[in-house]
Amino acid sequence: MKLGYVFKRAFDYGLAAGGVVACAPALALIAVAIKLDSPGSVIYRQERLGRRGRPFKLLKFRTMRDAPIRYNPDGSTRIDPHDDRVTRVGRYLRGALDELPQLFNILRGEMSLVGPRPDMVSQRALYSDDDERKLQALPGITSLAVVSGRNDIPWKQRNQIDARYIERWTLWLDARIVAQTLLMPLGVRPFRFRDVLES
Repeated sequence: MKLGYVFKRAFDYGLAAGGVVACAPALALIAVAIKLDSPGSVIYRQERLGRRGRPFKLLKFRTMRDAPIRYNPDGSTRIDPHDDRVTRVGRYLRGALDELPQLFNILRGEMSLVGPRPDMVSQRALYSDDDERKLQALPGITSLAVVSGRNDIPWKQRNQIDARYIERWTLWLDARIVAQTLLMPLGVRPFRFRDVLES
């Protein structure tokens, strides 16, 4: 198992470094578009829960204007389909391209390519003992919960899926999640993950 994690981290660093180089022109264009579209910083930094609950600064392209965070009753954050806080450029970035700066979080050792999506520090107060299990792993840019439905799934259920990912983790599972993530914008879903979610 330990050898598997060595391969996982090597894959993380290799892909993140290659991704930064390959995406450099796109990163620059997105930064310019954000700056021209609305006032504010290009990069949005937010404190999130990392492995073992250690806070870190998650990096994203800014897609919203400065405004108070809105919460759902379960404690998850809420962004409506036509949220007036989202900028014009942000509507095209959200859910995929806005996450690209997290490649630098991987290079800094704070995140993995695949792992539980990191919650805000304040949300830990709402964790159950089962929810705490998701903090055993590095948070990821994509996750089993993301490819299983993301925000269409209640937050507490997403935490359960994250815990199941940690219990059932393999390199093959990570490879399937990455493939599913890349194909989702095309409407292609080659994997259903029943062996993980229903076992």
